[in-house]
Amino acid sequence: MVEDVVHIVLYRPEIPYNTGNIIRLCANVGAELHLIHPIGFDLTESKLRRASLDYSDLTVVTHHKNYQAYLDKFPSRRIFATSAWSKNFYTEHEYGDNDSFLFGPESAGLPEEIVGTIPPERRILVPMAPGNRSLNIANSVSVIAYESWRQRGFEGAGPPRE
Repeated sequence: MVEDVVHIVLYRPEIPYNTGNIIRLCANVGAELHLIHPIGFDLTESKLRRASLDYSDLTVVTHHKNYQAYLDKFPSRRIFATSAWSKNFYTEHEYGDNDSFLFGPESAGLPEEIVGTIPPERRILVPMAPGNRSLNIANSVSVIAYESWRQRGFEGAGPPRE
């Protein structure tokens, strides 16, 4: 495991297509993916494989039996939690190496008992037009992952592979 990368943490993801897209994204931005169980699909599901294409081998994916297991393994990691109720836009922060970005299940977002453990200044929001419920999780992860990578000077970026 590399310690100078961004960490995308999906808490109980439910939709294989979304997770597959996020696997592909992580490979493309040099992020590591952490899946907090239980998850809502079989990891061998064809929808997951189809969405991630051949990027699964290029992404570090770590499984954790629950959120506490993640915290126990990485006690000093700075965690930013996404919340539709936050007043802090994701662009208002300075991100660094080894930050974690925590995203909740597609149907409900992060539960309050988890959001409540994150300092209010590290609860972040991807803004959207009024009256809408939410962005697709893969889109939200992309927006935040690219902002973090941009702030780190797109470290490691290069041309597409052949």
